[in-house]
Amino acid sequence: MWFGLAVGQVALVTIWVLLSLAFLLLADRKIWAGVQMRKGPNVVGPFGLLQSFADFLKFVLKEIVIPSGADKAVFLLAPLLSFILAFAGWAFIPLAPGWVVANINVGVLGLFALSSLGVYGIIMGGWASNSKYPFLGSLRSAAQMVSYEVSIGFVIITVILLAGSMNLQTIVGAQSGWFWNWNVFGGGFKNWALLPVMVVMMVVFFISALAETNRPPFDLPEAESELVAGYQVEYSSTPYLLFMIAEYSNIVLMCALISVLFFGGWHTGFPFIEGAIKGWPATAQSAVLFMVFFFKIIVWFFMFAMVKAIVPRYRYDQLMRLGWKVFLPTSGIAVLLVAGWRVYGHFG
Repeated sequence: MWFGLAVGQVALVTIWVLLSLAFLLLADRKIWAGVQMRKGPNVVGPFGLLQSFADFLKFVLKEIVIPSGADKAVFLLAPLLSFILAFAGWAFIPLAPGWVVANINVGVLGLFALSSLGVYGIIMGGWASNSKYPFLGSLRSAAQMVSYEVSIGFVIITVILLAGSMNLQTIVGAQSGWFWNWNVFGGGFKNWALLPVMVVMMVVFFISALAETNRPPFDLPEAESELVAGYQVEYSSTPYLLFMIAEYSNIVLMCALISVLFFGGWHTGFPFIEGAIKGWPATAQSAVLFMVFFFKIIVWFFMFAMVKAIVPRYRYDQLMRLGWKVFLPTSGIAVLLVAGWRVYGHFG
């Protein structure tokens, strides 16, 4: 029975993420089209809503072409590894009160470990293709992801110091009440001095998330003008689809993480709204709060899409300089400031 419940939880989260990705990918394309004053996908289904499903069928039904000189086993294992790791991270995300697959005390650590392993799928895909262009793209991606993971780690440490826990449910619970209790505002009036620090940390996390997921303006591993199409250039059909699903799953995961770490997760920020549903059945309350959380994910995905549409691409040296010479020292200083406030400020 326990095994069946666990499998059911995993299946529900996976299906929800896959369906969300289908419509968020369409939204990404429509937002980009809107910025460029064109229509975007609008033919398949009403208003183009079934475009992503048509693309899915197209990828699945195409022939899988493997280059003759490629390492076939590693070539096929790479996209599968990226796909599995991208979805495994969702196990730690609290979607609503009690709605989390793996509610462990070191949830942040587990999530960070899985996201760090994601680079292996990209390296394996670039190397196994037996071509210099995907190999160069995979090396770029590895350097980029490692560089910005350091900054993301320091930013998450500031949140852990505020909440006093690495459990993501506890981090969300610490931001209950009014919206000024969210970590982006320092975690309440008692931490007023940390407001500018945490706002900067939120911005650093957002920009680092763009680089971590290879999104424009940091899509250097896939720079068409330089590397044809990056580490996945030799892929087609379902393996290529797995890489794309993994990339978009990581993007939505970052949107969820921003909401959890800085914007109160499922909390509305207005206690009277949550008080209005207090007498409802527990499942109905959780469903409403889940919709609040999903709305925050959509807002941040819109921000990701707008950055893609309006910000020009960085050069690779600019990307690396931003990560190592700006974000790393900034986030390191922020960790010292938050830790100092916890020891000598209000909490002291």
